[in-house]
Amino acid sequence: MRRALFAALFLFGLALAEGLTLFAAGDIAYCRRDADEKTAQLIEQRAPEESPWAVLALGDLAYPRGRPSEFARCYDPSWGRFKARTYPVPGNHEYYTKGAAGYFGYFNERAAPPSGYYRLQKAGWSLYALNTNLSLGPSSKQYRWLKAALAADKNPCKLVFMHRPRYSSGVHGDAPKLSALWELLTEAGVRLVLSGHDHHYERIEAEGPVQFVVGTGGAPLRRVKSLRAGSRAMVDQAYGVLELWLFPGGYRFAFVDVTGRVWDQGEGRCAP
Repeated sequence: MRRALFAALFLFGLALAEGLTLFAAGDIAYCRRDADEKTAQLIEQRAPEESPWAVLALGDLAYPRGRPSEFARCYDPSWGRFKARTYPVPGNHEYYTKGAAGYFGYFNERAAPPSGYYRLQKAGWSLYALNTNLSLGPSSKQYRWLKAALAADKNPCKLVFMHRPRYSSGVHGDAPKLSALWELLTEAGVRLVLSGHDHHYERIEAEGPVQFVVGTGGAPLRRVKSLRAGSRAMVDQAYGVLELWLFPGGYRFAFVDVTGRVWDQGEGRCAP
């Protein structure tokens, strides 16, 4: 008991001293609703004052078509307050505007145009942003870039964030087209995968990385009828964000709704 408590305090101390707090969600700004403002306020309330923090925007950021006007009128007044701290990926709704012009025009170089995929180094972690609107098959440019980057990356702490989930209990369900990608991530020892697309929260632990579906940023929620194998937590009636603390060697997470209620939480280490 004492040893476990000491380990927990040690990890928490590392998180404070060397870590980074991330707030993540997708499926955010729906002009006729105010839920995105509530999740933005949640981030402001929980953002640490004396340690670094950032936002991962997991796609489908401005409904319904990701137009420049929708980013200006819907996304910018709420989550746009964190624009300088945001690392985005595009969703399928962004591509309802040709070439995702509204998305790339809004985030500019931060969105890594025109491909939309890129890599970051933060708090002892390697973070890979992927564009699931482009092919991720083994012969694709994006897959070959990722494979080469992962092969050269000796960091045991790796996180991937993208819009479409490989696995989900939601309306869209699993994405078989991402099976080759998932095999690659598993073989490379990627620890965490964050996505949106289905409008609920879910943590899935099956084979490979721990996967989070966080489509709870503000767009209308959708009920989940049944849970797939490996689903460890699911919330389909509350808007909120995934609060993720990264630090060298490990992580802690919590899914927090707009009232401050914590629905799911846990921690993990990165295996070398």
